[in-house]
Order: sequence, then structure tokens, then C-alpha cells
Amino acid sequence: MAASRPRPIAPPADRAAGPGRPKDLAKREAILDAAKRLFVQMGFDAVSMDQIATGAGVSKLTVYSHFGDKESLFAAAVESHCEQGMPASLLEDRPQMPVRERLMEIGTAFYAMIASPEAIAGHRVLCSPQLANTHLPQLFWDCGPRRVQDRFATLLAARAAAGELDVPDAALASSQFFTLLKGEPHARMVFGCGCAGEPHLAPEAHVTACVDMFLRAYGMRGEPRNA
Repeated sequence: MAASRPRPIAPPADRAAGPGRPKDLAKREAILDAAKRLFVQMGFDAVSMDQIATGAGVSKLTVYSHFGDKESLFAAAVESHCEQGMPASLLEDRPQMPVRERLMEIGTAFYAMIASPEAIAGHRVLCSPQLANTHLPQLFWDCGPRRVQDRFATLLAARAAAGELDVPDAALASSQFFTLLKGEPHARMVFGCGCAGEPHLAPEAHVTACVDMFLRAYGMRGEPRNA
């Protein structure tokens, strides 16, 4: 009797399929959450991929599978933080909404994001001597603030094209808007002295004053500035 052929061994059920296999989104979010928390608490250099894996409840191999290396994970963590506070949908043009209302909506969300304890702690880490002469601050800028500014510049350009704003340089105006919003309150929070007892620096009053100033500079002549 001829010998029977051995049956092929089936791959393990949890074996990775191929390069195109969808990643586990829940694990990805857990890794990002752990990375954001640990980078802020300990700084970039002091955090290991092992610690991030432990904080996320996954293996180190899973962390590398999703993000490749620690710098890529740092960039993704910055993008995730900005996307949570300033999602792309928030910066889409909504032509039916008055300009001032849109600026208040965006300004309020931006201020809340940069004023969060996590954002203030992260800002201090990026300004530390250990990172001052590295490329990480530039990586942070490109993955976070620049993306927000570019999207907002597109919105401003659309409003200018519709005749609702007089904005010769949308990129410059976008940068100026967010710089106004950070202003004195953000510097005080970074220094740790806060703005308590100064009503004009309270979040709503500060954002309103910034929007009014922006519209005085870029609003169409003859248009009401705070209608």
C-alpha cells in the first residue's frame, strides 16, 4: 500500500496574514494613549518601547508592528493629540456658518487643546535642554501645529474667495490667528503662574478678544465685526 501523504500543517490562527492585513485599531489606540501619557510624564529619551508596550497592555512586537520605531510613534502621538483636539472636520469650510461664528468655534477648540495639562506638560518637555538641539521639536511642529495651520489656511482662503474676508496671505493669517490665541495665557500656564483673578484672560474673554482683533485686521470693510 502506498504511503499516505502528510497533511499540510495549517498556520496558527493568530498568525499575521500579510503586509496588507488590517491592524487592530483598539490596540493601536491603546499604544497611542500609553505613548502620549509616558512621553509627557518622562520625556522622549527616558521612555522605552518596552514601557509603552506595558502601558498599553500589548507586546513590544505589537508596538513595532504598528509604528516601526519610537520616532514614528512620537509623530503619531502628536498627530493623535491634535486630531482629538482639532479634528479635520472642525477645520472644514462650512459656508453657511458666519465667519465670526466659525472663528469662535475653532478658536475655542484650539485654546482648550493647548491649555490642557497634558499639552502644557508636553510643551515643557519640548522646550527642555535635552531636546533643544534635536530634531524632535521640528518633528512635533510638522506633525501637529503645521498641519492645523495648513488646514485653517485653506478655510481662510475659501472665505476670502467668497468675499467674506480680505486675506492676501492665508498662510500668514493662519499663523497669526493661532499665535494670538496662545498669547499671554499660554505663556503663563507654561511658567506655572496661571491667569486666575484676571477676567480679560479667562478663556472665553480671551478667545473673543482674539477673534475680534483678527476680524479688525482681515474682515471686509463695512462688515460688522462682532455681529
